[in-house]
Amino acid sequence: MKVTNLAEVKEMIGRVVDGGKASGGFNNVVFLACGGSHACFGIGEYFLRKESKKLSVYNITANEFNCVQPASFGKQSLVFCMSLSGKTPETLNAAKLAKEKGATVVALVAEEDAPLAAVADEVAYYGIEIGNTADVQNQYVVLALANEFLNQTEGYDKYGDMMTGFSRIIDVCENAKKKVQKRAMQFGVDHKDEPVVYTLGSGPNYDVAYMMSICMLMEMEWVHSSSIHCAEFFHGPFEVTDPDVPFIMFEGVGPTRCLDERALRFVRNYGKKLTLIDAKELGIDTLDENVVEFFCPVLLWTVALEYSEGLAQAKKHPLLMRRYMGKVDY
Repeated sequence: MKVTNLAEVKEMIGRVVDGGKASGGFNNVVFLACGGSHACFGIGEYFLRKESKKLSVYNITANEFNCVQPASFGKQSLVFCMSLSGKTPETLNAAKLAKEKGATVVALVAEEDAPLAAVADEVAYYGIEIGNTADVQNQYVVLALANEFLNQTEGYDKYGDMMTGFSRIIDVCENAKKKVQKRAMQFGVDHKDEPVVYTLGSGPNYDVAYMMSICMLMEMEWVHSSSIHCAEFFHGPFEVTDPDVPFIMFEGVGPTRCLDERALRFVRNYGKKLTLIDAKELGIDTLDENVVEFFCPVLLWTVALEYSEGLAQAKKHPLLMRRYMGKVDY
């Protein structure tokens, strides 16, 4: 399995930045993908939106981009496209459209001969997360690309802290996997017959809640679900809270933790079926406080996969079982 490492990311972004000089540099970054890949780009969008002083940043589901593009999109756009198989039709079409409009395209795929790779100017590789370490995760590679791009185009005063974080997060995730193993199995037993499970998160971790909902619960385990942003919880969704309704909370560390804590207090007060996955309790605080928030999704998604496997085992429903995806015309 080929996975792009940090040194290769640095070299790749160097080529991208040099190539963009002919068009006056880049003024916007657009992330394009579908489903879980779209959500995994959330950390790149959040990082650049928060830390860049110059860029406009968009994370657009690929087929919407095929219908409508930002008015500023063109030769000064850097596009990241991602597809695990490299064959997702909507993402392939989006990459081709981006190239037609003069953008620079970087593909993220898991297979060296992926069709998406053939469309792109540069290619980064990642691995299937289940059973692997944090540094093969697409979120890890996405964050590395965003961090390197920001540093090479604007200069980034937290770059050193980020690079240390990339090294430390691997052990943090491995330790967390061991710590939650029994919890994850018990989660599966407790939730195997639940008809619906809601997920909660905020900031860069909202996309983890989204992935858990649409990918692991709905797609893989055929469980009704919806992800809820903690800041939006009190503007409608909290009305479904009662002792019989299960929630999974992905609690991060950083500026939006206060949003998580507010939602957490309410669910604890009016509900009983709460599963809390707290990045702080799982050891994320060993990373520098200047950058720790950006690594929370990597840790929380690593742990979410353990809980997903626990549910799959309890339900006797393999994670890769499908009814429609790749089996019928759609």
